[in-house]
Amino acid sequence: MSAMPPADHHATATFLGHPRGLFILFFTELWERFSFYGMRALLIFYLTKQFLFSDERAGMLYGAYIALVFVSPLVGGWLADRYLGARKAVLFGGIVIACGHILLGLDALGSDRESATRIFLAGMAVIVVGTGFLKANVSVLVGQLYPRDDMRRDPAYTIFYMGINLGGALGPLVCGLLGETIGWSWGFGAAALGMILGIIVFVMGRPLLQGQGEAPDPAWLASPLFGIPREYWLYTSALPFTAAMLALLASPATVGYLLSASGFAMGIGLVAYACLKLDPAARGRLLVAIFLLVVQPVFWGLFEQTGSSLNLFIDRHVDRTLFGITVPASLFQAVGPFSIFLLAPFFAWLWLKLGRRGLEPSTPAKFGLAIIQVGAGFLLLVGAGMMLPGAKMPMLFILLLYLLHTMGELCLSPVGLAAMSRLSPPHMLGLMMGTWFLATAGGNFMSGVIAAAIGASAGADQASTVLAAYGRIGGLAMLIGLIILIVSPRIGRLMQQGGR
Repeated sequence: MSAMPPADHHATATFLGHPRGLFILFFTELWERFSFYGMRALLIFYLTKQFLFSDERAGMLYGAYIALVFVSPLVGGWLADRYLGARKAVLFGGIVIACGHILLGLDALGSDRESATRIFLAGMAVIVVGTGFLKANVSVLVGQLYPRDDMRRDPAYTIFYMGINLGGALGPLVCGLLGETIGWSWGFGAAALGMILGIIVFVMGRPLLQGQGEAPDPAWLASPLFGIPREYWLYTSALPFTAAMLALLASPATVGYLLSASGFAMGIGLVAYACLKLDPAARGRLLVAIFLLVVQPVFWGLFEQTGSSLNLFIDRHVDRTLFGITVPASLFQAVGPFSIFLLAPFFAWLWLKLGRRGLEPSTPAKFGLAIIQVGAGFLLLVGAGMMLPGAKMPMLFILLLYLLHTMGELCLSPVGLAAMSRLSPPHMLGLMMGTWFLATAGGNFMSGVIAAAIGASAGADQASTVLAAYGRIGGLAMLIGLIILIVSPRIGRLMQQGGR
């Protein structure tokens, strides 16, 4: 008789106390984030140096692209939940993302500018669609590896989050270095290769996923429609989806109008529902959630300057010489994710320590602290500019800005997601999570508007002009953050049984 282990032995085996499938998803997402952040680090430079876009036009396109990346998972997540299942959606999304990066690389090899622009926008649209299928569903798979009451779930997401930021740090280092020193196509090609590696890891690791993430109705999915399985018809939905994204990228302002209209309608609907349908305790918690949804775009609108106007500022006005070598500006994009990788465990410990002593700030107060810190980062640059008029700014001040912004992100992003799950009525949890990402998309689009306004200013290529704008937005952020801190005790009382 064979002494072979049961067929599901590898699926149920653990590593560091967690299902091995977690580490398949860890590396899948690591490589996806490698490709995304690698491309993001090059984007503003490619638009302004290769296509010779104005800072204003490049900033608007950047904001629209990042906003659509956050909106698209609403569509991909719905298709996965209803028809495809998370596993097939992740695999399809990864393939589509890789195709998008390949398109960017092909464009960078050279053609006339008009054709190249169309190819590049098409590549961006394809990446948006692929991200829609992959991004939300890979996170769903992490949760499905554990029973609902398993104490390992939270540590699992912490490990997964570390993979996200490790990929986010490596992408700019590799793609930025290749793109700025050898050629744009090398940088975009490296991003494509990263996603292909993620696909390979995911396919080879399928047995370790414990059969999770499969389609809710496999028989229906395999049944033919006009002689073709319905699964393949669902994949063709990516074509009109891509066409719609391409049209929006070609008209970035339209993205802003759509986000504003949908955000306003969603806000009115949520307030009306809270007032008419919920008991006082649930109403108070939902109103707090709505407040958080309203203020978080302020943070992202300033934070995402790192990929647009701040990237250009570093390229033009910062002394990037280190040991006689000029550091490519795109490499600075690695500082934020690397800082999160280092600081996230400290913040988790800090909130726990303060909570035990009854000193942990409320969720609204943490949001106020986040906005204050992102504003302080910009004011730090303004102060450095006043101390060193006419001179290129030392890299140290950029690193300190990233430190402040990263601490702000850790006060808002994980805290906000946890608050949505804690404050929302159970039957509205999916809707509120979707609304959170819609608000995040609005903040990212706002970042493009701010970058475009800075780029449209007279003398936008001068450090003094950019720093003057940073002084205004930094001061406004500090004021908004202080107001939130002042009103946070009153808002916190509305949370009642919702916790801190």
